[in-house]
Amino acid sequence: MAAGENFPFARRDFLTRCGMGFGFSALGSMLTKESYGVTTNPMAPRGPHFAPTAKRVIHLFMNGGPSHVDTFDPKPELTRWSGKPLPDGSRLSTERKTGAAFGSPFRFRRHGASGLSVSELFPHVAKHVDELCVIRSMYADVPNHEPSLMLMNCGDGRLVRPSMGSWVTYGLGSENQNLPGFVVLCPGGYPITETQNWRSAFLPGIYQGTYVDPSKGGPADVIPNLRPARPDGRQARQLDLLRSLNRRHADARGTDARLEARIQSFELAYRMQMEASDAFDVSRESPHVRKSYGSGVHAKQCLIARRLVERGVRYVQLWHGAAQPWDNHDDIEKNHRKLAKECDQAIGALLTDLKRTGLLEETLVIWGGEFGRTPTVELSKPGANAGKVNGRDHNHYGFSMWLAGGGVKGGHVHGATDEFGFKAVENPMHVHD
Repeated sequence: MAAGENFPFARRDFLTRCGMGFGFSALGSMLTKESYGVTTNPMAPRGPHFAPTAKRVIHLFMNGGPSHVDTFDPKPELTRWSGKPLPDGSRLSTERKTGAAFGSPFRFRRHGASGLSVSELFPHVAKHVDELCVIRSMYADVPNHEPSLMLMNCGDGRLVRPSMGSWVTYGLGSENQNLPGFVVLCPGGYPITETQNWRSAFLPGIYQGTYVDPSKGGPADVIPNLRPARPDGRQARQLDLLRSLNRRHADARGTDARLEARIQSFELAYRMQMEASDAFDVSRESPHVRKSYGSGVHAKQCLIARRLVERGVRYVQLWHGAAQPWDNHDDIEKNHRKLAKECDQAIGALLTDLKRTGLLEETLVIWGGEFGRTPTVELSKPGANAGKVNGRDHNHYGFSMWLAGGGVKGGHVHGATDEFGFKAVENPMHVHD
C-alpha cells in the first residue's frame, strides 16, 4: 500500500479487529480441555508434561545467610590456618573488610551410612543425612541481601519476576481449592524486601503467596477474620452480592486481571473458613507428635507446613524470622548456636514425619539462605558490629544448600568450595540452576 493512501482502520483498530484471527490459527493445537479449564479456575490442579516425583515443595529459608563453613561444609584446612592471613590468591573481595582465616568454632562429625559430615549445630537434621543431597557449590551474583533475596526467590536481583512459589502454582495449580496454593510462614513480621519475596509479578494475583504469621496465637489469630463475625448464611449472601457486583463491573469493562484476582481471593477466603481453621490448628495433633517437634514458633510452623502439604497445598515457604536473623557479622558462635537450636529439632521432626507418612517421596524439602559467609573474620566497623571481631561477612562466591525428598539422591554431596570455603570450584551451581 502506498504511503499516505487512505485506510479505513488505524493500526491499533486493525489489530483489535483482526488479531483474534491470527491467534486462533495457533490456538487449536494448544487448547486442551485441561488448559481450557484454567480460565474458570486458575488454581485447578494440572498435570506436568512428564511424570513427576516431587508434587509439592517445603522451602526452609534461613534468611540473612547462614555460614556454610559452620554448618554443612567442613573445612579442616581453614581450622589449621585460623588466625593467620590466607595464602596469596585465596582471598576474594568482600562487601566489608575481613581479616585472618577464621576456623569454625563448631565440631563436624560424620553421620549415617553415607558418612556425610554435619556440624554439631544440627544434631537432629544430622540423623537424616542419608535423605539429604547437600550442594556445597552454590554461588550467587552479589553479596547484598536485597538483590540476593530477589535472585533466590524470583530469579532476578533487579527486574520484576514471579517468585518460585508463584511459578509452581501457575504451572501445577493446587490440589486443594479450599486453601491457598502458595503459603508463606514468617514469624514476627516480614523479611527484608517484604512481600516482593513471594510476589506473582506479571502472573495473575491468584498465584502470589499468602502470608501468615505463625507467632500469633490460635488459628483465628494467625489468619485475621478467618471466622465469620456473622452467621454463615448472612455472610454467604453478602459475598454472593459482592461477587455479582464485581462480575457486573467486569462485564462492563472487559477483562481486568486485578479484578479477577480480587474476586477469586474473596471466594477463596470464604472457602478457607473451615479448612484453614483445621490446617493451622496444631493442637489437633497428638501430644507425642507435638513433643517431637519441640516448643516455640519454629516447631509450630514446621508442623503447620506438614499439615498444609498433606492437605494438598502446593508450595509452603518457611522463613526463620523477620528481617535477617542469620546475618551474623559478630558473635557468630553465640548467634548461630541460638538460631540452629531454634529450628533444628523442628526440621528433624518434619523430615521424620514426612517420611513416616510417605509424603517425603513426593515432597521436595529445600534448606538454605540467600548466600553464605566468609571464611575470614570480619573486621571491626563503627556502628556495624559493635567493635567485635568474631563474625563473618557475606559471601556469594560459594555456599551450601540441601535438598531432601522429592526423588533427590540422598546421602550425596554435590560440588565443593575451595579448601577454605571461599569459592565454589567443583561443579559450581548458580542460583538459576
